Amino acid sequence: MKVRCLLSLIFLLISFSTFAQSPLSTLAGVVKDENGQPVAYVPVALEGSVLGTTTDTEGNFELKQIKSGRYFLRVGGIGYSPVRMEINLGAGEERSLELTLKENGRALDEVVVSAGRTPEALDETPASVHVIDQQTLRNQIKINPNIAAVLATSVPGLALNSNTTSNVGQTLRGRNVLVMVDGIPQSTPLRAGSRDIRSIDPEAIERVEVVKGATAIYGNGADGGLINYITKKPDATKPFSAYTSIANTGMLVHRNNTMGGRITQQFSGKIKQFDYLTSGTYEQTGVYKDAEGKVLSPVYGLGETQMYNGFFKGGYNITSNHRVEGMYNFFGSQQASHYVEKIGKYNQFPTIGVLGERKGAPEGTKYNHNAQLKYIASNLIGNTSLEASVYTQRFSTIYGWTFSPTSFAGGGQSTIKSDKNGARFNFNSPLMFGNHVEGNVIYGADYLNDVTSQPLVDGRTWVPEMDLKNIAPYAQLQLNVYEDFIFKAGYRFDNVKVDVPSFTQVKNENGSGGKFINGGTIKFDASTFNVGLRYAGLEYFKPFVSYSQGFSIIDIGRYVRGATEDYVAKMDIKPVVVNNYEAGFHSKLGIVSFSGAYFISTSQLGANLVANAENTAYQIQRAPEHVEGFEAVADVFLSKKFQIGASIAKSEGKADLNNNNNFEDEKDVYLTGTRIAPLKITAYVTAKPTEKLFLNLQWLYSGARDRFEPIVSTDPKKNGTYGIGEGPVQAFDIFNLSAAYQVTEKLSLNLGVENMLNKKYYLPIAYAYGRDADYIRANGARYQLGASFKW
Repeated sequence: MKVRCLLSLIFLLISFSTFAQSPLSTLAGVVKDENGQPVAYVPVALEGSVLGTTTDTEGNFELKQIKSGRYFLRVGGIGYSPVRMEINLGAGEERSLELTLKENGRALDEVVVSAGRTPEALDETPASVHVIDQQTLRNQIKINPNIAAVLATSVPGLALNSNTTSNVGQTLRGRNVLVMVDGIPQSTPLRAGSRDIRSIDPEAIERVEVVKGATAIYGNGADGGLINYITKKPDATKPFSAYTSIANTGMLVHRNNTMGGRITQQFSGKIKQFDYLTSGTYEQTGVYKDAEGKVLSPVYGLGETQMYNGFFKGGYNITSNHRVEGMYNFFGSQQASHYVEKIGKYNQFPTIGVLGERKGAPEGTKYNHNAQLKYIASNLIGNTSLEASVYTQRFSTIYGWTFSPTSFAGGGQSTIKSDKNGARFNFNSPLMFGNHVEGNVIYGADYLNDVTSQPLVDGRTWVPEMDLKNIAPYAQLQLNVYEDFIFKAGYRFDNVKVDVPSFTQVKNENGSGGKFINGGTIKFDASTFNVGLRYAGLEYFKPFVSYSQGFSIIDIGRYVRGATEDYVAKMDIKPVVVNNYEAGFHSKLGIVSFSGAYFISTSQLGANLVANAENTAYQIQRAPEHVEGFEAVADVFLSKKFQIGASIAKSEGKADLNNNNNFEDEKDVYLTGTRIAPLKITAYVTAKPTEKLFLNLQWLYSGARDRFEPIVSTDPKKNGTYGIGEGPVQAFDIFNLSAAYQVTEKLSLNLGVENMLNKKYYLPIAYAYGRDADYIRANGARYQLGASFKW
């Protein structure tokens, strides 16, 4: 019904705008640099329309079927200062232009982000936003194609990954992060399974946009920020183009059984008004080993896995002001390991893998389907633009075989299943107040239906099928005052209803559980605000201040499966509302580009996961929380062939257990290592000694964090151990290398090496867990050697 209504609206808008239409126009041109050489593959956009393209290898571009009127043509890309010029096209006119771009390796103003629901200049946004562009993404993929690892080494403020299929502990500024693919939520907040970051292969991604700090722009789950994977766009410069990439992977040393490989094939093009891109990636990994050659524990491991990713995006420009496009992505990754875990000893020797027969079904994500249909219109009444979309996501993942006193009787495997359907209507209307104030107002509404459950593979109900419905109207105002002051303020109202059916809890191995829970409906509203101001008048100092709110539903599934209350209505399932206060700046001083931010994040109700009395499982801690920290990034452009840079991120957080607004009492505690990451520093050196050779050396440092005392107990098995998430984290550092050699215009040879010095180390989560089974080393030196060909 909702889809039919949307299609009817699209038809009416198209009919209204195309009635008695004048002859359409054409705009073509060539883009060159200051030396008169063509500039290839830079974006060309006609603002005020839905038309856009990129220049071909000769710098040429062409935009057809343009409705007569006034537009702004914007041309520019990474490394060039953008050109923006006014264009007035008459009916049926054919205009030809020649444009010149100036090189500017420090330019950030041409990088736009859509995480705020409308394109914005990156260094003029009154918030902390980090963009991983295509070049950075490709450099990181050469080292490790796992998107969780790419983000960990590229985004200040994001915790390091776990080197498994799980992203437990990979928080953003110490809080939850909402993961999306083209705005489609991948997270499963009703039963947070920590499988959302690794939900698409990076070969299907054009760029990654990370909005830091609490934000409500996309709703539930972004109390720490959001990560939006923006999928690739078709190559509109020719009817057909293709890209092939193959790679061999494995360990540099101790290579037995570690060989694997990747292959990607993409086709793209534009035929008249239709553009398309289709892509497929397959990866088979070998055994993963540490620096000593010991096989890593296979539990949720990335070794001996098969990954499939299929992607399609197609669009049709109905006119210059109306466009429809569809996107579909499939991701699946499952393990077929010949190893079982051999438990180590925490802080003494690691848990490893030994040959053996695995119990149960293969672990991993069976499927993750994402599909979206979008309609884009511009130049509607009052110059308003519209983006309307409907989407669906179908997700299923299987966890490993579990047997412990607090797990389900007889052992077994659980699986999280989540089906989402949603719709978004986003309007953007320009505003003008006199000669010195202009801006726009963004407004619309979101609808989401999320049905999530966690059954056992054998059919038992561990978490019943919970049904969430959420309707949220919103509005966002942005004003440019005297050109240099950018003011933004917004409001969103979420109306949430969650139906939880009656069910009987699974009986645990120790005889507990088995309680009958009377179902019910959980209702709540969440009003969230944001306001921000940036001054952009000085290149050497562009400061901003902001206040933003976000909210998250607590992990209802985890709560109800072990609840002691008989009725859902009695349960403490209030949402977490987070307040984020931030001040930051961006500066350009000659060859140096520098940015920094300081933030404070508070919430009256937390949802920190802490160990239960037996230290065998998590329970939810509902106490006020306070997190604060800072981030800084610097890049130095020494020449066109040589660049260096570094980043640093540090945060800390506490819970106010006695709820007296004082976080320094003896009863107050630090947040665990599954929430707060240790100090992270990165640095890089990029060199292009010749036109064909590219080199990038990276250094990653992760600091220590020791905030908890060991357990004191008369039980010798518990005495001296740590609560879950409370283990002391030790520091480490590693070097990574990526390189590319352009053999011909179309053929490139690529090399990536992770942990190139083959250092023996543990990732922070292995220490923080404080458990023998999770004390697993990170990868030894791994390589990826391959070639890519454009044809």
